[in-house]
Amino acid sequence: MQELSVLIVDDEAPARARLRELLGDVAGETPTRVVGEAENGLAALDLLEHESPDVVFVDIRMPKMGGIELAQHLAHLPQPPALIFTTAYDAYAVQAFEVNAVDYLLKPVRAARLASALGKARALRPPPATLLQSLQPSLQPDGRRHLSCHERGRLLLIPIDAVLYLKADLKYVTARTKEREYLLDESLTHLEHEFAQRFIRLHRSVLVAKEAILGFERNGPEEADAHWLALVRDVPERLPVSRRQWPVVKSYARQLST
Repeated sequence: MQELSVLIVDDEAPARARLRELLGDVAGETPTRVVGEAENGLAALDLLEHESPDVVFVDIRMPKMGGIELAQHLAHLPQPPALIFTTAYDAYAVQAFEVNAVDYLLKPVRAARLASALGKARALRPPPATLLQSLQPSLQPDGRRHLSCHERGRLLLIPIDAVLYLKADLKYVTARTKEREYLLDESLTHLEHEFAQRFIRLHRSVLVAKEAILGFERNGPEEADAHWLALVRDVPERLPVSRRQWPVVKSYARQLST
């Protein structure tokens, strides 16, 4: 049987060591090769620049980037690894099984359960996208802390706090930061739902970060039935506000002025 390459992602060193030992214990049944360890999602993405593991064991709660956000970024890879979540919280495990997760192991992990999970990963890789979509609202109610962009063979992470606006164009969305633009393979509607507290819709194709709005100016003579343009900090672009959205945006502008 061909061995599976494995990446272990957990912020606790003893937990990573325990999983390594267990992988050795079940090697006769399911051979594996550990290609790396990481203490959070950001460190894991750095390792994945050089490694392409078959399976990633991911803890749920970790600093800087947790397991769910990491899983969302991995799901956009051309060949995403199989994901097996590990956690001490059984409530999350129930949700994962309901959406047909590759597997969800409760700590302390047992050898028999580990062997079973590896068997599922071998048969079911890559994991169903519904797992990530269903878990994200309950485990990460405020949304991701990063967006991901694939560019010239690299996976780039854009901190959501740095995004000034999001603009839809055909099947892509452009994320604009102070420095540059990034192309995202995501829908504007999904981003609006996920980051509803951070962005406000100006137009059917434009979301702007509420904190980035400097003000508004008319797009035409004052006496005319002119549209409005939003002024955004750190960039020269003026973003159009549709007549349909103007009452909502105007109400938000009044809140800012008070």
